[in-house]
Amino acid sequence: MQIGIRLHDAAPGTLEERVKIVHEQGFTCVHLALTKTVKEHSVENSALTPGYASYLRKKFADSDVDIAVLGCYLNLAHPDPEEIKKIQERYFAHLRFASILGCSVVGTETGAPNAEYRYEPACHTEEALQTFITNLRPVVECAEKFGVIMAIEPVWSHIVYNSKQALKVIKAIDSPNLRIILDPVNLLSVENSVHYEKVIAEAIEDLGRYTDVLHMKDFVIEGDRVVSSAPGTGVMKYDMILDFVKKEKPYIQMTIEDSKPDNAEWSRKFLENYNR
Repeated sequence: MQIGIRLHDAAPGTLEERVKIVHEQGFTCVHLALTKTVKEHSVENSALTPGYASYLRKKFADSDVDIAVLGCYLNLAHPDPEEIKKIQERYFAHLRFASILGCSVVGTETGAPNAEYRYEPACHTEEALQTFITNLRPVVECAEKFGVIMAIEPVWSHIVYNSKQALKVIKAIDSPNLRIILDPVNLLSVENSVHYEKVIAEAIEDLGRYTDVLHMKDFVIEGDRVVSSAPGTGVMKYDMILDFVKKEKPYIQMTIEDSKPDNAEWSRKFLENYNR
């Protein structure tokens, strides 16, 4: 395993300072969300130049930290066609940037059929799925042109809400440049969390061959909500996902989520030393 962290979960500081911090904490890779990490200058599309990509690539290399995911988590099912064009342009800019940055994948979640990007029953309809596929297709075509991997992350409250829906997207787009970021906790609802190990097993069976990055976190149920937290701080057992990694995914990059600066290193060690 190569265990990383979301760079914006590291202790506050500039991007350069945070890269050094996560290296000192023993992480080998990061999930980089530019808008959540860079505050001192623009990261708009026009700012994502080859020069900036080359600069960042060197800074990460200096700390021996890879970029596992360049995050671009926007709503590809937005109901406004003009907004969709802007959102797709943002993805195109990230893919172009990624081709020089040298990151593993450009990652995204899968949207909702409303402007607020919130859950509603229509998220889980065939109409919403087809809208997402239609709007994702040119993004994947762009990924192919730049030789970059585009990876979608299924989330229960979004359009691609389980592994079966994700498989439909993979088969519909039919591109070697479209892959999966697997986050087991994101597949959970209050209802299915009772048998969460079955949910994870199904996801591995359906999506294991397409999975290029893992997001790792924990969870507890609070009332009518699944509340996620850093690995080792909830009720989740990691036997199944770590067995999958050991047998099927040597040296896969996995980034922990929902950690805090004071428990991130502990959480990394928890996964590395997990007793099954």
